[in-house]
Amino acid sequence: MGLGYVGLPLAVEFAKQFDVVGFDIKPRRVDELRQGHDRTLEVSDEELAQADRLSFTTDPSDIADATVYIVTTPTPIDEHKRPDLSPVLSATRTIASVLKPGDVVVYESTVYPGATEEDCVPVLEELSGLTLNEDFYVGYSPERINPGDKEHRVSTIVKVTSGSTPEAADFVDELYARIITAGTHKAPSIKVAEAAKVIENTQRDVNIALINELAILFNKLGIDTEEVLLAAGSKWNFLPFRPGLVGGHCIGVDPYYLTHKAQSVGYHPEIILAGRRLNDSMGGYVASQLVKGMTKKGITVRGARALIMGLTFKENTPDLRNTRVVDIITELEEYGITVDVHDPWAGASEAKEHFGLDLVDVPSPGTYDAIIIAVAHGEYRDSDPDVVHNLGRPEHVVFDLKHVLPAGTADMRL
Repeated sequence: MGLGYVGLPLAVEFAKQFDVVGFDIKPRRVDELRQGHDRTLEVSDEELAQADRLSFTTDPSDIADATVYIVTTPTPIDEHKRPDLSPVLSATRTIASVLKPGDVVVYESTVYPGATEEDCVPVLEELSGLTLNEDFYVGYSPERINPGDKEHRVSTIVKVTSGSTPEAADFVDELYARIITAGTHKAPSIKVAEAAKVIENTQRDVNIALINELAILFNKLGIDTEEVLLAAGSKWNFLPFRPGLVGGHCIGVDPYYLTHKAQSVGYHPEIILAGRRLNDSMGGYVASQLVKGMTKKGITVRGARALIMGLTFKENTPDLRNTRVVDIITELEEYGITVDVHDPWAGASEAKEHFGLDLVDVPSPGTYDAIIIAVAHGEYRDSDPDVVHNLGRPEHVVFDLKHVLPAGTADMRL
């Protein structure tokens, strides 16, 4: 249920051993997969062609014969940074319409502890007329997909599993063990599995927030952050986090699921929310620092033209979900700067649809007053610093957020 970055790779793996139906509510997505291409680039055309036991549909009647339903729909946040379970609950209602005695429903979507049993199960029971642990069973096995990572694939990452009864937990664990070569970890309860998932990215978020705060401090002290981190990293137990924008469908979102649950039981989380506030502010910080750099060089800010290199939320993936690069764009435009965006991975139609941006196919040399390398795509890492500088006017600023250029070749670094 859901054929995005999580659902499709999982369906392809299961189809090596079982008959699998991939369900999605977007006809365009299903048509594309039927034609043998995945625009997320998580699954190759060759892998899709070999998945002859996998079919795709938008019709709920086509999933009625299934005995295991796996929900991999998104779990975003709304404009108030509150959890939005509507995609998961929509999939749950679809499953409930065809649920039969003996069926198992497994959730992979990231949620707060308790969501599976407290939010999803009541919907399954009410709409199907069946009773949990008497007529049907549920499990939770959190996704650990890393978009753009060709080394850590769904089958090579340890899978956490759980079930609503000991027998259901065994079934879910054995099911995933059929395709997960890295092994499984059976959690003692669904809530433990849910909590384990949501803290994985919360931990990363807090650690990156610390490094972002240090980068701001070191900038004020006139110290190069990367040089400090390299020096500190010479100790064996120093964690190798780097400053930057924190977006995407996980790290920039999951902590809000945990803080929502914390507040619902009367606890106000201090560190988690502080980390979120700091990381969410980095786009504005980058823009303000760029403007300072331009001013120091005597470049007139209002009416200037800037190039942003990279729009996706991370390198070497077309994934635009919750990208924080747009925060930089918005801030620069408020300064009166015209912004062009180049990204060799992002889809032009998706950039237009989600952000109203027209991507630049080939940036023109000698055009820009400021250039920001915002995403560490391989194409940018392979760039000659002179080529990047040649995109600028005689007086310009290059701000290398991701340290893709050799040290000393950019005007500014984060």
